[in-house]
Amino acid sequence: MKTSDSLKQLVKTRYGQLKQIRDAPQAVAGGVAIGMFWGFTPLLGLKTLLSILFAWTFRCSKISAAIAVSLQDVLTPIWPFFLRWEYDFGFWILSHPHHFPKRLDSEDAHIKYWLHFNTLEILWPTFVGSLLFAVPVALISYWIVEQALARYERMRRHRLTPSA
Repeated sequence: MKTSDSLKQLVKTRYGQLKQIRDAPQAVAGGVAIGMFWGFTPLLGLKTLLSILFAWTFRCSKISAAIAVSLQDVLTPIWPFFLRWEYDFGFWILSHPHHFPKRLDSEDAHIKYWLHFNTLEILWPTFVGSLLFAVPVALISYWIVEQALARYERMRRHRLTPSA
């Protein structure tokens, strides 16, 4: 099975799950947007929890938020590239005068540096840079899901209404 076929199947399965949620299309789309937003952040262990918490706070579908944040698992093979781009753009935004960070050497990626306090120096620019990806993807996903679910509801109502 090709990768594109498996990706289509995954999206089809997730969309089928979203259609089964008994909530307003705006609430489901809001949950998807929240899940997509938190899915792009570098907060690896907190994404699902934050998605559900924010969906609950904004009265959106918590189930759709969890489904959407799990959809980000498709990006796992290329996630290190996204994190690097997020860091580069965040570093550029936060630096004065604006400049990109130095290139990483293989020594910089050694695991012994991951648990030092300097990790926060990397996390903040990465989080800021992630907003450049997360906000547009969240807005676009909200619009797509809301339109698709509204159309699905109209078609379902039309099928259930007896013709005179």
